[in-house]
Amino acid sequence: MSYSVGQVSGFAGVTVRTLHHYDEIGLLSPSGRSHAGHRRYDDADLDRLQRILFYRELGFPLDQVAILLDDPDVDPRDHLRRQHALLTDRIAELQKMAEAVEQAMEARKMGINLTPEEKFEVFGDKDPERYAEEAEQRWGGTATYAESQRRAARYTKADWQRMQSEAADWGARYVALMSDGEPATGERAMDLAEEHRQHITTWFYECTYEIHRCLADMYVSDARFKEFYDSMRPGFADHLRTAIHANASRATG
Repeated sequence: MSYSVGQVSGFAGVTVRTLHHYDEIGLLSPSGRSHAGHRRYDDADLDRLQRILFYRELGFPLDQVAILLDDPDVDPRDHLRRQHALLTDRIAELQKMAEAVEQAMEARKMGINLTPEEKFEVFGDKDPERYAEEAEQRWGGTATYAESQRRAARYTKADWQRMQSEAADWGARYVALMSDGEPATGERAMDLAEEHRQHITTWFYECTYEIHRCLADMYVSDARFKEFYDSMRPGFADHLRTAIHANASRATG
């Protein structure tokens, strides 16, 4: 069987533009063409796309994905083993991904051909290029972005769990602060804002007060960040923004 670019886009949850880009850079070139010259993907192409998306989900840049997939000494099952090892080191929210890799490994070992839908259902409706491109457009040329990528690449499962635990504890204390009616410009709120800044500095990059101010503004202006914080308590994002700005002013005069 072969599939059109539109069908593959639907199976994998990536845009047609992403598939065209993969073809243009030689990362995933469809094995066939229709009589009209349109791209046609076979099962082997879908297997390769699945491995690409796993590596992208793990944060590998496209050029490194190409090197990994085109290594003649690496068996496809080795890719699955490597991906499984990496995925199981990620925090609990990616457990679904690890289970998908296990499914793919088992299917290959037993000679079971997964349907296109089964191969890509784990990715849901998320195109891994969407936010990767956005992050690179915003910060890709900065030393801050490079430092964040470098640090995150070496963290273990225990590191991510510790980070998540620290963030959850901080969030609970901030919610309690708001429940107590503490103003965003009060000492207690500013102290937690400073702790937030130090958390970023410890785990990702040197978060200056100016950078922290910019992040605070984004927490309110970007609907995704606002939704995340406000899901913890209504008004959280705006309260935190004010606290971060107040803390920065306190520190810098």
